[in-house]
Amino acid sequence: MDGEELTEQETALYDRQIRVWGANAQRRLTKSHILVSGIKGTVAEFCKNIVLAGVGSVTLMDDSLVNEEALNANFLIPPDENAYRGKTVAEICCDSLKDFNPMVLVSVEKGDLSARSTEFFEKFDVVVIGYGSLATKKAVNEKCRKLSKRVAFYTVDCRDSCGEIFVDLQDYKYTKKKLEEKVECELNFPSYQEAVSVPWKPIPRRTAKLYFAMRVIEVFEENEGRKHGQCSLLDLPTVLEIKKKLCEANTVSESHVPDSLLERLITGTIEFPPACAIVGGILAQEVIKAVSGKGEPLKNFFYYDAQDGKGVMENISNSFTS
Repeated sequence: MDGEELTEQETALYDRQIRVWGANAQRRLTKSHILVSGIKGTVAEFCKNIVLAGVGSVTLMDDSLVNEEALNANFLIPPDENAYRGKTVAEICCDSLKDFNPMVLVSVEKGDLSARSTEFFEKFDVVVIGYGSLATKKAVNEKCRKLSKRVAFYTVDCRDSCGEIFVDLQDYKYTKKKLEEKVECELNFPSYQEAVSVPWKPIPRRTAKLYFAMRVIEVFEENEGRKHGQCSLLDLPTVLEIKKKLCEANTVSESHVPDSLLERLITGTIEFPPACAIVGGILAQEVIKAVSGKGEPLKNFFYYDAQDGKGVMENISNSFTS
């Protein structure tokens, strides 16, 4: 990402941003290549933000067809059925994103993300998985970690008015200001596999309940062979039984995961647009920070719940057990 200088056209277009984070940061953005898989409301917000920020390219993967849920929160899909008939979500979103910033190369990649080889991910600087299965998130994260270059890895999941972001920047160096001086800092991030496998017992009680609830839902969907959001109130007894087993295995009280929260997550299968805007905005901000090397990144989970309007960061790692 340390290629040529900004062109005159880029300098003029991104003038305001350059004034905020500098020409070097903008240059790194314009040379970055982002892969995005799974495009619903929150990811649509994210894509819009990074395209406006002026990344080099965005590659979209989502072979699903447009349905009522997609129309509810994904503003990149036009309401006219004639505009999207016969096209995939990725193809429709690609057309819309090109209008936001013609200087960003937006393209579509078809196929199953989890079936891609490790080498496929080498051409990207950032990989974002939206609404992926537990197996896909683990597998893709491990492939990114095997590469000789550092690929920033993110997952995002929104259910009802709740959102989760996961970040893995591996060994990441960045600069931040301290008493008007620039300080070089370094953070070590755990993989997705490591972060979701941390025993619950040592994790502080103040930790967001959403962390535990999301793990229960992930296990439910994996056990039942369900895709993201393929659940209803009829599944609640099974979900509660999984919660009970996970709490017993981790020797914690079942109060760690409120039943009411799990019920919200399995019945609220349609995203809440205001929550999409907030979580998608936070995700875009984090990707911009990681690419530009400016500012302290989020480590390593972020949670948002529109019911109380709070957003919290949680650092979940094996440090709790050491």
